[in-house]
Amino acid sequence: MNKKTRPALMGVMLGVALIGLGVAYEKLWCDPRELLQEAADEQALHRMSRDGVTVEFEARPLAGGELREGDFANIRFKVSDQTSGQPLSGMAPGAWIDPAQSAPSGERDNSCKARVALFLKSSIGARPLLDLNSYFLLVLNKDASLTVIDPTVSVGGVTSTLARIELPGRPMDWTATGDDKQVFVSIPERGKVAVIDTETFTRVATLDAGDQPVRVALQPDQHRLWVGNNSDDPAKGGVTVIDIPARTTLKSFATGSGHHEIAFSGDSRYAFITNRDGGTLSIIDIPEMRLLKTLQVGPHPLSVAYSQLSQAIYVVDGKEGSVRVFDARSHQLRHIIKAEQGLGPMRFSSDGRYGIVLNTLESHALVIDASTDVLIHRIPVAAEPYQLTFTKGYAYVRGLASPKVSMINLSSLGEGREPITQGFEAGPAAPRQAGDLPLAQGLSVSRDDNSVFVVNPVDNTTYFYAEGMNAPMSGYNNRGHQARAAIVIDRSLRELAPGVYGSTVKLPAAGKFDVAFLLNQPQIIHCFSTDVTSAPNALRRKGAHAEFIGTDQPLAQQGAFTARVRILGDDGKPREGLSDLSLRYFLAPSSMPRTEALKEVGEGVYQAALNLPEAGAWYLHVQSPSLGRKFAEENYTSLRVLPATVSKAPEAETRSVR
Repeated sequence: MNKKTRPALMGVMLGVALIGLGVAYEKLWCDPRELLQEAADEQALHRMSRDGVTVEFEARPLAGGELREGDFANIRFKVSDQTSGQPLSGMAPGAWIDPAQSAPSGERDNSCKARVALFLKSSIGARPLLDLNSYFLLVLNKDASLTVIDPTVSVGGVTSTLARIELPGRPMDWTATGDDKQVFVSIPERGKVAVIDTETFTRVATLDAGDQPVRVALQPDQHRLWVGNNSDDPAKGGVTVIDIPARTTLKSFATGSGHHEIAFSGDSRYAFITNRDGGTLSIIDIPEMRLLKTLQVGPHPLSVAYSQLSQAIYVVDGKEGSVRVFDARSHQLRHIIKAEQGLGPMRFSSDGRYGIVLNTLESHALVIDASTDVLIHRIPVAAEPYQLTFTKGYAYVRGLASPKVSMINLSSLGEGREPITQGFEAGPAAPRQAGDLPLAQGLSVSRDDNSVFVVNPVDNTTYFYAEGMNAPMSGYNNRGHQARAAIVIDRSLRELAPGVYGSTVKLPAAGKFDVAFLLNQPQIIHCFSTDVTSAPNALRRKGAHAEFIGTDQPLAQQGAFTARVRILGDDGKPREGLSDLSLRYFLAPSSMPRTEALKEVGEGVYQAALNLPEAGAWYLHVQSPSLGRKFAEENYTSLRVLPATVSKAPEAETRSVR
């Protein structure tokens, strides 16, 4: 593990468990004796007790039935006091899932500890099949792409680039769902929003989003995505609303031309849309999907923010230098806070207490106390401040005309008090020098909520800063592309209920697996086991399909491998003479995809030489333009590559792909 990039995990690494979903926690965590009675299959609940702690672990597929490769499994993991049975909350468990390794009866614990120690080093040659402690940086580029960086791995000083995601146009803004499973990216030049699946780091959909889609925002309940349409045509300017589960457009509202900022009431009842050219605020009833009213809010509204504490909406006008406060329920004007021209972005701390408004002209941060709606501080910050984010302890302010990031200590704020500020340099040059900046933020809070990542678009580096340090601890270069913004995608276990930790994983391969679990206090290392079945032939899809040959058994780690696949038609007979077959393959969870042409060797069998240098699960997709996109999406398999010291040579068996 790279201690510099994961400070909150020093000395602690996490724990895991594969567990089922679709059952109430009460049922999942009832009397262990009852659970053991009903667990007659291979997915039975696992339980161990040691050093006063009981750990329970289960694996069940998302859709029911048995665990199967290519399917998603929800994982739940309960940690409780061995004597009282009370859940142990606030722990930092973690885990790794890897193909099972045989060990003598009395050596399993030692073997498990050795593997955990190896995984903690975070070296490329010793990575588990699935790391449930991981996080990634998703970097928004100047060109039509995103870059995925694994901050925990570095080889020869070069950042580990995990994947590139191609987009249909240049990105402008983005937002991620609360569970980090999806990211939505606006692409103004195409009138689209791209949907990124962070389980596979692939673009899974491209949705119509109206004319000139720029700002994107998710309502608090995560059910709908709101997209600001910056059209010059008043009939097309406004917002487009997209249903998240269905990935379809629900409705468009014409609220006016120009740029639009978006905020919501905490209960997802109302959406508040600023209309810059019209100087108005549009209020939309979300359940009824109708425009309630439009209010005059000043000549040039630049931002809008909601405070959970005051239950109010704050609209900032840069030209007038004012902040209007509206009741989020009655929509009546409560107060007007007078300031000065130059006001711009505004955000609230997580508790809703302090709202900070940036004045780009004066290079100040203005602090509003939401409990009184009084302007209590004017704080000098980095030159031409334009971006703002919060951790629990600090407000971070990025300056457009300075490489400095200013930090405002939130605990020092309050009427009559003197704010405490500090700062650090994030790179050698001011962001302004890069030009052509997107709306997406170059500041991103880490998963530990006590550190941040800061993109410097001039030297193309994302810097990691931990609170308490004088300077960034490390930096990640985005080679081959120009970085503009970054967000953190968290893959680690989360506490879903008191003492219950869980996540959702996609099972990339079939076989028997060890689930290595680690708890720091008390220190417990234990390996559970679970089985994943192959995709059954009964589920083979209709139409032309592929059968992979020689992928049923693990492959010895040797680099070179000849992949062989038989193509069958609707009638089950071999398809010969296909000249456009190719094989696209990559290492799970994702890496730079590679493509090799498949050459016919007879009787509908095609083959290609692949390079599989790393241990893990490799996905293999058969592609053919003549057979269509659906064929490419449905005809795939996975191949397990084990470290040479523990692997077996594969036997020549045929495997049908559904």
